[in-house]
Amino acid sequence: MPTLTIDGSTVEVPEGTTVLQAAKQAGVKIPTLCYLQDVQSIGACRVCLVEVEGARTLVASCSQPATDGMVVKTNSGKVRDARQMVVELLLSEHDGDCRTCSRSGDCELRTLADELGIGELRYEGEKTFRMIDDSTPALIRDTGKCIACRRCVTVCNEVQEVGGLFAQGRGFATLIGPAFAQDLSDVVCVQCGQCAAVCPVGAITERNQINDVWEALEDPTKTVIVQTAPAIRAALGECFDYPAGTLVTGKMVSALRRMGFDAVFDTDFTADLTIMEEGTELLGRLKKALVDGEEVALPQFSSCSPGWINYMEHFNPDMLANLSTCKSPQQMFGAVAKTYYAEKIGVRPEDLVVVSVMPCTAKKF
Repeated sequence: MPTLTIDGSTVEVPEGTTVLQAAKQAGVKIPTLCYLQDVQSIGACRVCLVEVEGARTLVASCSQPATDGMVVKTNSGKVRDARQMVVELLLSEHDGDCRTCSRSGDCELRTLADELGIGELRYEGEKTFRMIDDSTPALIRDTGKCIACRRCVTVCNEVQEVGGLFAQGRGFATLIGPAFAQDLSDVVCVQCGQCAAVCPVGAITERNQINDVWEALEDPTKTVIVQTAPAIRAALGECFDYPAGTLVTGKMVSALRRMGFDAVFDTDFTADLTIMEEGTELLGRLKKALVDGEEVALPQFSSCSPGWINYMEHFNPDMLANLSTCKSPQQMFGAVAKTYYAEKIGVRPEDLVVVSVMPCTAKKF
């Protein structure tokens, strides 16, 4: 096992460990922008540069293997100057209107600039070509805010295996997006939102429909109800500094009622309906196959995710017959709410607004 020295501390790491991983093990923070743990370590952003004794130049710690006897400095003057220059160059071509950016207060680039003490920029770069792509119901792309870190490209191609995003061009002309500068709606995008989840800036974001909800809540002619997915009650607490996984069901329901929702429902209810419907459908298929001797599509796949159905339509159209014909729990709730529930409370379906709080952007598709 290699033993190396990082900022005066000795650390022993397994073979194949990078300098960045070794530094983390030693409790030393090295800033990154393009790095994704266990997914991407291409050194594209150059923010993670460190000084290695005996090396001719600074090296990217995310892709540099740790070797026995290596001596690393992560915060020398040379490193700080290089790091600051890299971030300044990124900012010089970046659309820096932070006041109106959806990632304001949660931007990795802005946070890094603050940590490095960057005030006025010494460079004025050519601005990145700006194109707003709002062609899909779930995601919005703003190329003017892209820093070409390629996180979205990697997660789309290597994790989701969709292949909807690519890096094109060079230098200031680099464009991250669908091939041939197409819109997301024109390519094989399944609206999963993983690109937005890993984007360090505001280049790819979820379409914000909060104002639509407020308008509905303020409309006296509308009855507005909300359904929340099971994951929400366990994830919402993190936004308020609760430990990950803390259930905040009661607080969530109380907050939604105070906001003005007339009723709060749990999508668990229609998940049960979906299970019954899919189970009944499976039994019907098995009877036809095993008892009646008919040829039916087996195995049967769940149809609970719009993203999954979209993926099947693009990549496995020959297996569409294997998908259940049932709606997803969210869609099933909408159907039940607009029929049975609307009749139950004496409201016309067109006057009933159903809001969904879901953990996946594909639910907007």
